[in-house]
Amino acid sequence: MMKKIAASFLAVLLFSFYGSFASAQTFPKSVQKQAEERSSRPGTINAQAAPQSLADRQAALKSLFAEIWQDRLEHDPEFASSIGDKRYDDQLTDRSVAAYNEALARGRGYLIRLGQIDDTGMTAQEKLSRELMVRELVDQQEEAEFKPWEMPMTQFNGIQIDLPELVSLLTFETAKDYDDYTARLNKIPVAIQQVTNNAMTGIEDQRVPPKYILQKVLAQVNAIASDKPEDTPFAQPLKRFPAGISAAEQTRIRKEVMDAIQKKVLPAYQGLARFLTKTYIPAGRTDPGIWAIPDGEKYYDFLVKQSTTTDLTPAQIHQIGLDQVAKDEAEMTGIAHKLGFKDLAALRASIPNNPKLHAQSPEQLLDLYKHYIDQMRPKLPELFNHLPKAKLVVKTVPTYMQQDQTQAYYEQGSADGKRPGAVYVNLYKYQNRLLTNVESVSYHEGIPGHHLQISIAQEMTGVPAFRRYTYYTAYTEGWGLYAEHLGKDIGFYQDPYQDYGRLEADEWRAIRLVVDTGVHSMHWSRQQMIDYFRAHSSMDETNIEEEVDRYIAWPAQALGYKIGQMKILELRAKAKKELGPKYDIRNFDDEVVDSGALPLDILEQRVDAWINAGGGEPGR
Repeated sequence: MMKKIAASFLAVLLFSFYGSFASAQTFPKSVQKQAEERSSRPGTINAQAAPQSLADRQAALKSLFAEIWQDRLEHDPEFASSIGDKRYDDQLTDRSVAAYNEALARGRGYLIRLGQIDDTGMTAQEKLSRELMVRELVDQQEEAEFKPWEMPMTQFNGIQIDLPELVSLLTFETAKDYDDYTARLNKIPVAIQQVTNNAMTGIEDQRVPPKYILQKVLAQVNAIASDKPEDTPFAQPLKRFPAGISAAEQTRIRKEVMDAIQKKVLPAYQGLARFLTKTYIPAGRTDPGIWAIPDGEKYYDFLVKQSTTTDLTPAQIHQIGLDQVAKDEAEMTGIAHKLGFKDLAALRASIPNNPKLHAQSPEQLLDLYKHYIDQMRPKLPELFNHLPKAKLVVKTVPTYMQQDQTQAYYEQGSADGKRPGAVYVNLYKYQNRLLTNVESVSYHEGIPGHHLQISIAQEMTGVPAFRRYTYYTAYTEGWGLYAEHLGKDIGFYQDPYQDYGRLEADEWRAIRLVVDTGVHSMHWSRQQMIDYFRAHSSMDETNIEEEVDRYIAWPAQALGYKIGQMKILELRAKAKKELGPKYDIRNFDDEVVDSGALPLDILEQRVDAWINAGGGEPGR
């Protein structure tokens, strides 16, 4: 029981000490003084004298950032592998509660040391990096109060999909790469057992996902557990060997990898399936909203703040959603009239029966995404001064996870450029999928959306490494929605049905504000969510149910999209008004993306400063 309590106790201890600066932009001097006093006591973690000269303080900050970054790579080896750092390719993350507690303890030490470094006289980027790191570390400590490790699996997040997804992120160039991979496969039973232990503790604490969400997890687990070893995603690296590996080595590697899959991986997945069937699913909660778990309402408030990086309440966000739905529907009604329909309802009623608006083959669906991405490429210089070097490809969602995934998603490439960024298209029940929003989704997931923004962040220079991989839902997904809008600005969506699809995609994100807050704050049922979607969307049933189940499984995450987009558009309108003839969309777009992902309040401060400086091309 002590391990289970420890992390929550540490969070309470930290916030009794640090709470006053959790949302501040800089450390209050009283808190900084306390930190210095405590950290200087004999035996105190990270006790050291605070550097005084500007050069010393800058060097100390840079060194601390590097130390925190190396800490992340060491303790999140899957992430390290995904960005091309091979040092930990034979490791898996320690998912035990003890490891979680140790990470919190290290984070508290880093906060104390950050508090010792005065940023007076430092550059704007150094101050920004310090502030972002403080926010990240404090957020981790605050989240610990809600024991997120006790609900470790949904159909969107969890070891059952993280492990096979990792395979596609790895590079295999040498025999050592395969040997490291084999070592990693042999560690999967321990990792799955750790997750199972955490879920058992969650059952004790009544912190469990809904039953039917866990049934979706079981379907994912069974899709792998019932496969032949050679047909699992884990055998994918054996399909083709690099030229430099001899035939004898290939034989050895193939045997060792297949043994690991057959004797370790598949039995672990089969054991996880039994746990889900016999223990976890029966213990799942019946109410879909997160309010139903202990401290659920407080947890949701935290998640709302985390997702939106604002102080908006669930009630305020709910109303914003209602207002935005009405706004989008007014514009869609205009398109309905242009197409000859008497009203929006008549247009929506016609869409399910219009075969031209549904995919006729998997290839057609995939090719459409490629087409819209390709047509955007030559237009990017009209929207940006600076473009990323990283390449973008279009792929299909792996079959084992198609059934419970959204219609498309983006996966960033490796920092070394060996693995390009990819838009993954879901071909599950392709014949039921509408084509009306393919154009908007292509711009959102690909260019000028996630691929452009994330690649620019990855290619930043002169900033700490963590800045290149920082993620804020409101910023990153808000940018994705803004990218959909940029498609309209540049002259696309010429087909009225695609323009309708653009608006429906925008309304879809507004609907999220209504139904996410509805289920998690206002005690809506799943059916109420579906009914609201049906009343305000012509989205197909497959997508509606996938979306609804996503919001239930991932509380508040979907709120950041529309809130972020609205803030970026608000800042753009302000820049246009105040800069007048000096306004250039390329300079504005560069200003928004050139410093990586940011909380919305910091983004607003930066754009305001840029406007006050004349709105020129941002310096890099």
